[in-house]
Amino acid sequence: MTTRPPSRGGAGRKGAGGKDASGRGAGPGRAAKPFRPGKPGRSEAFRRPDRERTGPRTSALDAAQRAAQVRGDESAKRAPWRPGDAPDPGPEAEARPVRAPRTRAPRAEAAEIADAPRPRRAAATAQEPAPEGPTRREQRAAASATLASGVQTLVVEEDEAEMRIDRFLTTRFPQLPFTRVQSIVRKGELRVDGKRAKPNDRLAPGMSVRVPPLKLDPVADRPRSLARDANDADFIRSLILYEDAEMMILNKPFGLAVQGGSGTVRHVDGLLEALTGKDGQKPRLVHRLDKDTAGCLIVAKTRLAAATLAKSFRSRSARKVYWALTAGVPRVHQGRISTYLAKEEPTDADARMRVASHGDEGAAHALTYYAMVDNAAQKLSWLSLKPVTGRTHQLRAHAAHIGHPIVGDPKYFSIENWELPGGIQNRLHLLARRIVIPHPRTGKPVDVTAPLPPHMAQSWNLLGFDASRYDPIVEAPEA
Repeated sequence: MTTRPPSRGGAGRKGAGGKDASGRGAGPGRAAKPFRPGKPGRSEAFRRPDRERTGPRTSALDAAQRAAQVRGDESAKRAPWRPGDAPDPGPEAEARPVRAPRTRAPRAEAAEIADAPRPRRAAATAQEPAPEGPTRREQRAAASATLASGVQTLVVEEDEAEMRIDRFLTTRFPQLPFTRVQSIVRKGELRVDGKRAKPNDRLAPGMSVRVPPLKLDPVADRPRSLARDANDADFIRSLILYEDAEMMILNKPFGLAVQGGSGTVRHVDGLLEALTGKDGQKPRLVHRLDKDTAGCLIVAKTRLAAATLAKSFRSRSARKVYWALTAGVPRVHQGRISTYLAKEEPTDADARMRVASHGDEGAAHALTYYAMVDNAAQKLSWLSLKPVTGRTHQLRAHAAHIGHPIVGDPKYFSIENWELPGGIQNRLHLLARRIVIPHPRTGKPVDVTAPLPPHMAQSWNLLGFDASRYDPIVEAPEA
């Protein structure tokens, strides 16, 4: 037997026997009468106004008010609002700006507003000045082009003025071999302000140097040894003949290279890193000496001093005196050697120099004054040399050119059947004896003299030469 659940329908609830509250049955053919609002029903007759709004059903407003009462909020004491009324904004509403109601513009006006450019905020315009230089888009395009091609454009700084192009590249790219620098310039891959240049051309501030893609060997970040730096610094300081805040003059020993090269690990330029100051500035070389040439070597402590000292060399304001021990005795005790010199192998930075003719490729004029100070049994001569120009191997090539090569020279000494006198070491007997150069800051002359290296001092003692003897080269012409 199945039972049907009692009906939960509308006008009245059925009692037992299938009759509604009025006593009439609601059979299958009779529908319940709908509720008429104008005619009160039985439920309205029993309504009690004193018990309104106390049933289990509550509105959202009732729940909010009761929660406020629990919290102790004063909003519970305010009169409740009805759906047609506006709520009380409270004290916080005074601080909030009142937005104007949105109004839709006509279609024609809306189109004009959409097409018009949007004005920038006045505050941003007043605070942000107009950008100078290339925009970000142009910078990204330039960086992409550089990344794709590998071409770099360098701008010459003020302290790089009057610097040779090859020296400029060597300074900017220390890990680039010097032979590669010469090759780049010789092949025309490097452009200065859009034009080809020569290795000895000088640069001016503001010039743009276009550098082709370079394959640089990655420099390994090896931790420097504090003990090694201390030893290198002590060694360099032991060579100082003159020092001030802008420059120092070293007594470079025989056999120590000035700069690194193929197979050269220890050199002056590398040792100078141990003297790097707190500001990160490393002393810089101003000129070069051959590996086997001893004597005065100028080092600048700042880039500005380096540029000023290099300009003194180019303008021939610096005076240099060299001492050499040569084979034989020149017939003319004082003279002038003027030739053109060119490299036998242009691609080799340390190639042998040859006497060339005017107009030959790579030929440069070289001028040297010489004077014989003393001689030993008409076999050896003590020559004092004053170079006016500064070409590679100039003194060694000129001494060989007049038939009196320097003793111990492995490249230019070519006298047949010549025997080295006993007690004289087979080392290059060439010394950068004296240098006089204007100070980079005051302009006053700085005069420094270097002593004889050990092997030359031994030869001078053996031959009976007096190093304090008057040097007649001081009377030689200056140009």
